Amino acid sequence: MAVLTRGAYADAGTSLDFKTGNWRSTDMPAHVHAAAPCHAACPAGEDQQAWFALLQQHDPKGAWCELVSANPLPAITGRVCPHPCETACNRAALEGALAIHNVERWLGDQAVAQGWAYPVAPPAVDAPVVAIVGAGPAGLSAAYHCLRQGLRAEIFEALPEAGGLLRSGIPATRLPRDVLDAELARLLALPGITLNLRARLGRDVTLEGLRASHAAVLLGPGCQEGKEWSVRGAVPTDLHEGLALLRKFMDVGAFPPGDRVVVHGGGNTAMDLCRLMKRAGAAQVTLVTASGLPGPDTDPSDRINVVPRELEEALEEGIEIIPHASINRLIMKGSKVTGVEIVSLRKFTGKDGHSERVSFGGTERVLPVDLVIPCVGERVSPEGLEAVIQGGYLAPEDIWGRLPQDGVFAVGDARGDRGTVAQAIGDGRRAAMAAAAMIAGTGAPPLAERPTIPASALNPVYYPPSRRTLVPVLPVAERGFETEIEGDIGTAAAMAEAARCLSCGNCLACDNCWTFCPDNAVIKTAELARDGSHYVFDLDYCKGCGLCAQECPTGYIQMLPETL
Repeated sequence: MAVLTRGAYADAGTSLDFKTGNWRSTDMPAHVHAAAPCHAACPAGEDQQAWFALLQQHDPKGAWCELVSANPLPAITGRVCPHPCETACNRAALEGALAIHNVERWLGDQAVAQGWAYPVAPPAVDAPVVAIVGAGPAGLSAAYHCLRQGLRAEIFEALPEAGGLLRSGIPATRLPRDVLDAELARLLALPGITLNLRARLGRDVTLEGLRASHAAVLLGPGCQEGKEWSVRGAVPTDLHEGLALLRKFMDVGAFPPGDRVVVHGGGNTAMDLCRLMKRAGAAQVTLVTASGLPGPDTDPSDRINVVPRELEEALEEGIEIIPHASINRLIMKGSKVTGVEIVSLRKFTGKDGHSERVSFGGTERVLPVDLVIPCVGERVSPEGLEAVIQGGYLAPEDIWGRLPQDGVFAVGDARGDRGTVAQAIGDGRRAAMAAAAMIAGTGAPPLAERPTIPASALNPVYYPPSRRTLVPVLPVAERGFETEIEGDIGTAAAMAEAARCLSCGNCLACDNCWTFCPDNAVIKTAELARDGSHYVFDLDYCKGCGLCAQECPTGYIQMLPETL
């Protein structure tokens, strides 16, 4: 029997007889392994927090292996991705987001330089074979993830080299060709992947033939045809569609003559063209875009869809950008354009909830030009895809890319709702998983549904201040057509960035909950586990004060309504 006294003390062990947990009102502590916002925002499916944690343990090879479990092309995406992970990073609320893409690039380059082997076993020699149309980022990712699922992959590429848009649509200043070649060579050398070049769908192979000879078909042909463009029916005779012009420049290294150039669009192709034409000698290059520029007053859904650092560098190089505007009229002399009339736009949301941009009368102004270049998107070439194409694109039924035809999946730009390399890589991964499930006779694998943890759920007091790494960038005067503009941050900076990671939503084994609990209601087991499993809440004594959740640096402990 417990012995109580009036002198503010009790016999040893008597506190255990009073289960103060019955004081608890509504909430109880729980471990919630929430998703870090960088992971939730990554179209490729990377878990950046997981590979940063391995870097914190000074294991760069392990970090790379974790990274390529989702994305097999980090040396490429680390250079060309618009990195929405950094926009979402909770460290942005402190001294600036982690330089995730720079560290990803460093890891990819380290893997190439040191010959790290992809963590994938060769499939069985009699494993089912999946046909993949297109050797762009979606097709390459699909082939790699087929291997991870125990399948073999056979790629059919219409061009003489693999890479797709990586090779034909991204300048060497963003993606050096030696980097591209090295990354692709390593991937394509994996046992179980077969590459057929100059194999065009509709000419050399057919969709029905591939369906008959392979266990599944993944279609990643990319978008090869420019959309028709005119202004009130007027089309200059010297019209050059943006992506076609960029591809031609990549082949021959020259642009059509013109000192005053207007590029109409709002994507990375438009931005690349502006910068390249400026370097090629155009005196005035203007980007006219319906989107807005980043800023506190710009809705995130209305921001120009380009890599943020590319926008900053373009402004440094003297590119003029006219946001929230469109070309209202072409001023022609004969059939040649000599000027454009620009009109301002504003975005309105109608009663049906749909937004549209409306032009404003009285805002018109005229720009003299020598050349107008539309960058308004591309469509899929219908050759060989007549049975599955809809409105210029492939229209999958779900996130797995499934098309109405049994065993056929769509990935990458051909879907019509994709615009980045990372999205294409994520498409390839999911389609390979779905194809493997179909071949095995099981349903599509479930997607991990974890809540995303916001910065407000963290306790920043426990993180020392640490500024974001400065990235070396070529001065404007030294930027040409071949040299990469953004440099390597190096090993020391990469490790410093890893140390800045807040480990959002994950246990740090810091002991705060165990130390601060006033009722000793947090029990620490003898076994050390860094996933939080060695901290146990003894609800017989927990009063629900929330101190453990308040002092958890990463938000791994949260107060939740008690369920009976």
